[in-house]
Amino acid sequence: MKFDEEFFNLGYIDRLSYKDTFIHNLDPRVKVFVTLIFIITVVSFSKYEVIMLLPFFIFPAVLLTAGDVPLGFVVKRLLIVFPFAFFVGIFNPIFDRATALYLFGFPVSYGLISFVSIILRFTLTISILIILIATTSFSGVCYALKKFRVPELFINQLLFLYRYIFVLVEEAMRMVRAKELRSFGKKGTELKHFASLIGTLLIKTIERAERVYHAMLSRGFKGNMPYSRRKNKITVTDTVFTLASLLLLYFFRFHNISLILENLIKGIVKS
Repeated sequence: MKFDEEFFNLGYIDRLSYKDTFIHNLDPRVKVFVTLIFIITVVSFSKYEVIMLLPFFIFPAVLLTAGDVPLGFVVKRLLIVFPFAFFVGIFNPIFDRATALYLFGFPVSYGLISFVSIILRFTLTISILIILIATTSFSGVCYALKKFRVPELFINQLLFLYRYIFVLVEEAMRMVRAKELRSFGKKGTELKHFASLIGTLLIKTIERAERVYHAMLSRGFKGNMPYSRRKNKITVTDTVFTLASLLLLYFFRFHNISLILENLIKGIVKS
């Protein structure tokens, strides 16, 4: 069943976070901090900037390689949310038609440049977030947020949302499997049947949530989510990684790497 396959793929990102690589062994606080600085740096460019965004792909590529995260996994997740970025920027070429430059004799509008810029920013920010989760785990990210003094109520909501979305999907999987067994996968595909399934799923979810909550209370839950044991000290490796990342991002932000490489290549060719 396709639905079953997608359900088991949900936990794949958690399995990736258990690998033993240099990136995985870094302190979660360091990775969250560097990721935040990366995102702020990327979005700080003007809406018409494209060329200076390209070198930033080096950073997630290095983390992808060092963290042993499959490229196909990241690309598939990007494609899932890509329509949101596409529809955000698709109207820019329509409303902003002023010509910015000519490329191979064809006029390129400011709207088209801003659209490409949006796609590049989206790709960079979402890919770095996917890599962060894949090398840290969602609970590790929440642990880092707690250390950064983010309100614990907000963190608990994130943990509950992430943890029990699997329970919701599991309940939906049972219902879909039951429907297919009763209809041999050929009947009951009309919209009215799906509406009935959604309503039944809502009721089952509420009942399941009450049972889970009472089970947590019987086990001593008092509003605080437990965390796995993690190191509390920032090591030399963490510090070196942070400084190197900040230096690299500073260099990308305030220096035109593409122009530097172009001049370097011209110098090599002339010599």
